[in-house]
Amino acid sequence: MAKPFSSIQRSTYLKELNNTELDLLVIGGGITGAGIALDANVRGIKTGLIEMQDFGAGTSSRSTKLVHGGLRYLKQFEVKLVAEVGKERAIVYENAPHVTTPEWMLLPMIEGGTFGKFATSVGLKAYDFLAGVKKSERRYMLNKKQTIEKEPLLRKDKLKGSGVYVEYKTDDARLTLEIMKEAVARGVVAVNYAKADKLIYENGKVVGVKVVDQLSGESVVVRAKKIVNAAGPWVDTIREKDNSKKGKFLHLTKGVHLVIDQSRFPLKQAVYFDTESDGRMMFAIPRDGKTYVGTTDTYYNNDIAEPRMTVEDRDYIIAAVNFMFPNVKLNIKDIESCWTGLRPLIHEEGKSASEISRKDEVFISHSGLISIAGGKLTGYRKMAQRITDIVSEELGINKPCTTAEIKLSGGDIGGSENFPKFLDEKIKEGIKLGLSPEESSKLANLYGTNVNRVYEIMYTIGDEAKHYQLTPMVFASLVYGIEEEMVATPVDFFNRRTSAIFFNINWVRKWKEPVLNYMKKRFNWTSEQLNYHRSKIEKEIEHATVPEDDITYLTSEHNENPKMVVNE
Repeated sequence: MAKPFSSIQRSTYLKELNNTELDLLVIGGGITGAGIALDANVRGIKTGLIEMQDFGAGTSSRSTKLVHGGLRYLKQFEVKLVAEVGKERAIVYENAPHVTTPEWMLLPMIEGGTFGKFATSVGLKAYDFLAGVKKSERRYMLNKKQTIEKEPLLRKDKLKGSGVYVEYKTDDARLTLEIMKEAVARGVVAVNYAKADKLIYENGKVVGVKVVDQLSGESVVVRAKKIVNAAGPWVDTIREKDNSKKGKFLHLTKGVHLVIDQSRFPLKQAVYFDTESDGRMMFAIPRDGKTYVGTTDTYYNNDIAEPRMTVEDRDYIIAAVNFMFPNVKLNIKDIESCWTGLRPLIHEEGKSASEISRKDEVFISHSGLISIAGGKLTGYRKMAQRITDIVSEELGINKPCTTAEIKLSGGDIGGSENFPKFLDEKIKEGIKLGLSPEESSKLANLYGTNVNRVYEIMYTIGDEAKHYQLTPMVFASLVYGIEEEMVATPVDFFNRRTSAIFFNINWVRKWKEPVLNYMKKRFNWTSEQLNYHRSKIEKEIEHATVPEDDITYLTSEHNENPKMVVNE
């Protein structure tokens, strides 16, 4: 029977890690760490994973939310990178069609812009070839009139035509979570809010980690034959603990995205366009009644846990939108929400933030600590394979990587071609439970085959949802999140499990108090704990809100959590 992935049993899982000598301990619960845990477990390696925040809370929930092949890296002659991640898109899609969707992308050709007709045609053709794109999804070219028909908001005075090609849209946080859930279902012990406080050594080799529970303040020691540092932006923090931060080091760059309601920015078609000011490429993508635009790419050296957008970031994106879509006339008040993420790239002397390679690199220290940094969301599986190959060899395990064939949690639908039929069936089931077609579709797309468990909760809740002033749909999602997706705080639910903090911030405001009240009862929180978690979600709402004045948000003071004991 699969291990439950419940936040109610977090302390039990930490004790299990404390009482077991693992073959492998992974530090970091982003998409790279999750991918390593899954790959290692499938090869028979006894694996544990700890994450200082929530799963995917760093870079893996703050990307452009595309499983894309990196068209712009062709300009940097990163041919091998484009070929590898391009092919990976199709694998991610087949293994998790509920969180990954093909998205036709329009690349407009503007007079004086980065891409001319010849370069666009040849570049997209090379991209299709390198990425192994199937015939039905290969690029095609449009003239000016056809381009305007496809996206009427584009500027017309300098438009010469466009190229159209396929990328893949995803929910980055849920993709990370589905990988993690699949790993846990197969035997991995994974715990969020578990910080690697100190590395433990014997005879000069790293053999364990002192882990501090960020919710209770308690600590345990976890021992493992091999320890992998996949901590994303915190990779060098762990390397410093190991005294092995030598030679190459991380260079963090910041990416900001803005979210606008479709009533103000009614984009019909995803567009990949270059900015007027510096020629950088930017995405504008329709999603769930909103349009989101990004990203920036600037060096960053402030608070890693809570990166903030600056007024300059905001104005840069607004100016880019108004240049490419002049009739929109976007202004500050149109922006509903935003998010800011960090890219943990490998420093390259003399290169700008946009020019630094997105390739991953592996560092193995004298103590045996294995660290991985850099890379892209799309290439997570290949990064995991490279690390697991190293671990397997050192442990004397001779098993190949098979994760290309493994359906992720919620994704065992019979392949992408069966997803429309699956969706239709689940919408009908949802309607029988009293949901609207739109609500049923939303749940099925969010959870894939795991929507069966959400529906089961809805069927059995009785009057409990009403008691907490929650709708059956919100209540079932919350209960499922706590019992099956290790939701330990309201921020986990409103951010990484539902993406509502970015794409439906008023929904978060509406349900904040009822969710807090239910979680207070479920976790036996004191009034102090309740107020603490209320302040955290209010701070999260503030962070997702765009600055409207001349204040430049740089460093926010970062305090360690007080001892917020969850009574389990």
